[in-house]
Amino acid sequence: MRRVAVVGTSCSGKTTLARRIAALYGIPHTELDAIYWGPNWKPSDIDEFRNAVEIETANDSWVVDGNYSKVRDIVWGRATHLIWLNYPFATVFCRAIVRTVRRVFGREELFSGNRETLRLAFFDTDSILWWVIRTHHRRRRGYRKLIDDGHFPHLRVIEIQKPSDMEQVILRICEDV
Repeated sequence: MRRVAVVGTSCSGKTTLARRIAALYGIPHTELDAIYWGPNWKPSDIDEFRNAVEIETANDSWVVDGNYSKVRDIVWGRATHLIWLNYPFATVFCRAIVRTVRRVFGREELFSGNRETLRLAFFDTDSILWWVIRTHHRRRRGYRKLIDDGHFPHLRVIEIQKPSDMEQVILRICEDV
């Protein structure tokens, strides 16, 4: 039984890690962004979002990635493991730039048919790049407080502070179960 929540600041690699863990252990993966965002970047109704997350986390094994406080009680409350990608700002911001350029110029489709555009990505105050700048330090402090204050004492918390530690973490999850 593995129920893994992967969290971290935007662009830290949550979905990439969650997909790897899900594939390695043959368990379902859910990306919260894919549930939350509808066509034209329209957010889900909170009740619909919570209901969908409840359904996705009802199984014995799963991996969920995302940072939505609106469903934290569900995801963290049901998880056995919490993997926190706690990377420095420079690492995350470089990843954000590379990912955004790839998505914009590759016309990569995200969830619900949404795409990042040059205007939205680089010239809008709601762009992912500005979001990373505005939220990175606050998110890191918030996760530290939630973990240190013991709000979810049943969780096996695994904090990763550099991408090179990823392989050890994946093996550690296997040993923990």
